[in-house]
Amino acid sequence: MPERIGKRTIVINNKVCIRAAAGIAGHKEAEGPLGQYFDRTYSDDKLGQNSWEKAESQLQTDAAKLAVEKSGLKSSDIDVMLAGDLLNQCISSTFGLRSLDIPFLGQFGACSTMAQTLLISSLFCDSGACRRALAVTSSHFCSAERQFRLPIEYGGQRTPTAQWTVTGAGAAVIDSSGEDSFIKGVTIGKITDLKIKDANNMGAAMAPAAADTILSFLQDTGCSAKDFDLILTGDLGYVGSELLIGLLKKEGIDISQNHNDCGKLIFDRKGQDVHAGGSGCGCCGSVFCSYIINKIKKGELKNILFAATGALMSPTSSQQGESIPGIAHLLHITAK
Repeated sequence: MPERIGKRTIVINNKVCIRAAAGIAGHKEAEGPLGQYFDRTYSDDKLGQNSWEKAESQLQTDAAKLAVEKSGLKSSDIDVMLAGDLLNQCISSTFGLRSLDIPFLGQFGACSTMAQTLLISSLFCDSGACRRALAVTSSHFCSAERQFRLPIEYGGQRTPTAQWTVTGAGAAVIDSSGEDSFIKGVTIGKITDLKIKDANNMGAAMAPAAADTILSFLQDTGCSAKDFDLILTGDLGYVGSELLIGLLKKEGIDISQNHNDCGKLIFDRKGQDVHAGGSGCGCCGSVFCSYIINKIKKGELKNILFAATGALMSPTSSQQGESIPGIAHLLHITAK
C-alpha cells in the first residue's frame, strides 16, 4: 500500500513499474536531436485527418495502442486509463481514446499531465485499485496555437521567451508488478502563483512550481540532489530551467550538474528556430515515453526524478487579466 512520508510525498511500496511506453511525434520533432528515439514519427502533421484537433486525437490513439502493443498485452488487460491534453474539455483524449473500450478518467494538469497520469496510475496500482493502468497525453502545435494564441495563418512574431508547442504524444502502461523501471515514490504539486501574466513566458510561470515540488520531495525523503543521475523537468525550456536552478540555489540546492528539461532536449534551438525551447503536454510525454524510459530500461539512467510542469490557465482567464498559476508533479523512478 502507498505510504505518506513528510508533507507531500507518497512512497510506493510494491513493485509498481512502467511496463512499456511509446513516444510519438510530428515532423519538426523528428528533425530534432531525438528524432531517432521516437517510436513513430509523421511527415504529415494532420495525420490524414481534416482538422488539427482530430490530428491530435489520432496522436493519442496511436500512442496508446502502441504502448499496449509493446507491453505484450491487449486493451482488455488494462483496468483503467488516465489521459488529458491542452484543448478545452480535453477533447483530444475523449475522442482519441473512445474506441479502446477501457474505463477512463479524464485529467487536466496542463503540460504536467504526463506526470499527473503516471502518478495517479502508480497509486492505483500500488493500492490494489487496479492491476494495470494506461497513462496518456498529447499536444499539437497547430491546435494549441489556434486555442491559446492566434491562428498560424496570422504569422505573428514570437517573443524570445516563447516556446514551441510540441506535436506529439506519450503513453505508458503501468503494472502492479515488474522487473525494472520502478516508480518508487511521488510528490503531488501545489498551485504556485507568482502573478506572472505573460502567456509568452511559460517557463517563468512554471519554474517556481518545479522548485517548490523538488524541494518538498528532497525535504520529505532526506535525499540530496546529488543522489540522482538526472533531475528532469517537463518543458520549462531554456528560460524556465535557468530560473529553476537559481531558485533552488537560494535554498542551498545545486542541480546544475544533473538537471535537464524535455523542452531543451526535443529541439535544436539554433537550427530549428524554437526560441526558448519546446512546450505542451506532448513535449515531456513524447520525450519521457521514448528517449528517457529507454535509457532507464537499459540501465543508463538508474535513479531519476521526473517533474513535469504545467501552466494552469485558459484563454478565458488570460482575457480577464488573470495571472498564470503553475503546478509540478514529481515521480521518483529507478532502473531496478
